[in-house]
Amino acid sequence: MEFRLKKLRKMRKISQLKLALDLNMNQNSISRYENCEREADYETLIKFADYFDVSLDYLLGRTEDKK
Repeated sequence: MEFRLKKLRKMRKISQLKLALDLNMNQNSISRYENCEREADYETLIKFADYFDVSLDYLLGRTEDKK
């Protein structure tokens, strides 16, 4: 399964730090999520999906449909 957080962030041309600040998170956590060193809980996944305006299935690589 592909976690698309890094791809979405790069498409928007924002840094890990910017994303972390926008979501009231730690930049190190963003890095670990992107590198699959840490799994996001449901609440965090929903924050990412809402931030990037995509479905959870898209974020988790289960579909190509962003909605």
